[in-house]
Amino acid sequence: MIVAEPFGAHVCKVSRAVSKSFRVPAPNTDPAGYLTALENIVRTERVDIVVPVSEEALHASKLAGRLPAGTQLYSPAHAQLARLHDKLAFNRAAAAIGLTVPETHDGPDAGAQALADSADYITKPAHGCSGIGVSLRRRGDPLTPADRKPGMLVQARLPGRHVSSFTVARDGDVLATSLYQGRIYSGTVSVSFEQVDDCPAAAEWIRRFVAAENYSGFISFDFIEDAAGVPHAIECNPRLTSGVHFMEPDGLAQAVLNLAAARPIALRKTRAFQEGHTALLEVYGAIFRPSEFIRRLKAFVSSQDVLFRVNDPMPFLLFTPMSWPVLRQALFEKVSLGEAATRDIVWHPPQDRPDARISSGVRHDAAVPGT
Repeated sequence: MIVAEPFGAHVCKVSRAVSKSFRVPAPNTDPAGYLTALENIVRTERVDIVVPVSEEALHASKLAGRLPAGTQLYSPAHAQLARLHDKLAFNRAAAAIGLTVPETHDGPDAGAQALADSADYITKPAHGCSGIGVSLRRRGDPLTPADRKPGMLVQARLPGRHVSSFTVARDGDVLATSLYQGRIYSGTVSVSFEQVDDCPAAAEWIRRFVAAENYSGFISFDFIEDAAGVPHAIECNPRLTSGVHFMEPDGLAQAVLNLAAARPIALRKTRAFQEGHTALLEVYGAIFRPSEFIRRLKAFVSSQDVLFRVNDPMPFLLFTPMSWPVLRQALFEKVSLGEAATRDIVWHPPQDRPDARISSGVRHDAAVPGT
């Protein structure tokens, strides 16, 4: 396996599974250079398949049409990814086919002020990631000038359980879905998480949306499940997320390498995973809150680490030095770990497409009975 990454040091660089690692330009500051570098690597190394795995997916999707014959790009079309990554366009797309979503408005809209006056709410960027820029507000809290800018959203803050998902789909059919919930959080990002199997309505929600979009590839959602068990999708991440750890690696690999012939993917028996280094920091962070400390400690000792492998121990053992480019930013630039890890690859949409966030793009005739 070959890895292309803007950081010179990164955790998977020392994995036995990685034969070569290339440093490429950061796509959100040099998108043309990033794509050119990827294309050169593909041609020089005779790469068979390109698989984006994180926020770089939206940038890498622009490789379509640039790769040599015989090289596969495991990605939906860029236009579809960009639309689903936009939290307002996604919200409207889901609502258009009768799926449950919270009330959401663009910051400058009159509806944003009305929502803020009448209910608890959240403000967040339409194209944010890793919880960056999310603010939780109470009913009547004033909207700031920054909240009212284009590209900021005001969304109803719903009570209930937060359930996340990860799905692999092919031509509108779901090959596998894992549903999970956070046990330990670093900010708004779960670093210890457990599988849940008592939210079938979320799985059905996903099936209907995937069918309506005729989606192929990785896609993930965050839901708030209300007291009646109804899931309300708060956002979509059209990429790989932590839920991938719940899927059997062999079945997942076969689905990625040969999507046309992919079979349903089984889920692993392990119920809880974590990124242990970060989770341990969060355990220590609650040491002066005894009940929370004990809760986090129990979650920590009962979760399997996502990095540690007996036959491939170096990513776990060298996690701290290989994460230095991220840790340096967090320590000296006072940003969150989530922001430090994604600021070079997060997707910023073109500013010359003011209508890009209002077209749902779904196939309304694909809605299944019950919509």
